[in-house]
Amino acid sequence: MTARVSIGVSLKMYFGHSDARRWFSRVAGLAARHPAVADGRVEFFVIPTFLQVLPAVDAFAGTRTLVGAQDVAAWDRGAYTGEVGAPELAEVGVRVAEVGHAERRRLFGETDEVVAAKVAASLRSGIVPVLCLGEADRLDPAEAADATVAQLHAALDGAPGGRVIVAYEPVWAIGAAEPAPVAHIAVVAERLRAELDTLDGRDGSAVIYGGSAGPGLLAELGGSVDGLFLGRFAHDPDALAGVLDEAAALADARVDPRAADIRADAAAGAPTGVTS
Repeated sequence: MTARVSIGVSLKMYFGHSDARRWFSRVAGLAARHPAVADGRVEFFVIPTFLQVLPAVDAFAGTRTLVGAQDVAAWDRGAYTGEVGAPELAEVGVRVAEVGHAERRRLFGETDEVVAAKVAASLRSGIVPVLCLGEADRLDPAEAADATVAQLHAALDGAPGGRVIVAYEPVWAIGAAEPAPVAHIAVVAERLRAELDTLDGRDGSAVIYGGSAGPGLLAELGGSVDGLFLGRFAHDPDALAGVLDEAAALADARVDPRAADIRADAAAGAPTGVTS
């Protein structure tokens, strides 16, 4: 476990180009002003559509925000119509790439083999994969942990070395009214982190939670996860600012256990940092 806490946002295909640019402008200001993002205690990444990547790179220039891509080709270059390769993404400033999301698996038939190829392609180009894992059906926590650990090994076995952000997203919780229960998330996330710690060449890797994640969840999870992967909740920059405050409190508590009272304030909704 590292002290740094990671907060990511995937915009999926919700925003048009103009709406995305307006959101980038507001959130870039938030990222520049938020002390924990500015000093690196909180790692913040934003994953827009392919067409929105270049404006996002421009908007977040001068901040520590990482811009990502929602997909990446399994091949570096060649006759692959409609695909975008990791070398080109890295060239324009993409730092992370979402790989293996449940929607890609369900809608586009991506298999474990395809996911593994995309993870490897990302790492070859120095892009950090945001590797999405999660059981399709609601299982008990131990069974869910077994299933996601199997996915983790399928995605990483034989892949080049490099940091990975594992996003635990149980499929049954994506788009639900509530996230998975805290106790369930904790069992699976801690098992995933323990597995990551056994793998060579994965220093600095993290396990974050996604799936109807929102305010208060990070404070409840505490040290069980290294951050959150947000969806529509983060469309409101003010709501996003609150989660960044919670992340800052958690990062401080990891460095100094006496900061637990700060984390409690965050859970209660007290301001602990900058809001937009």
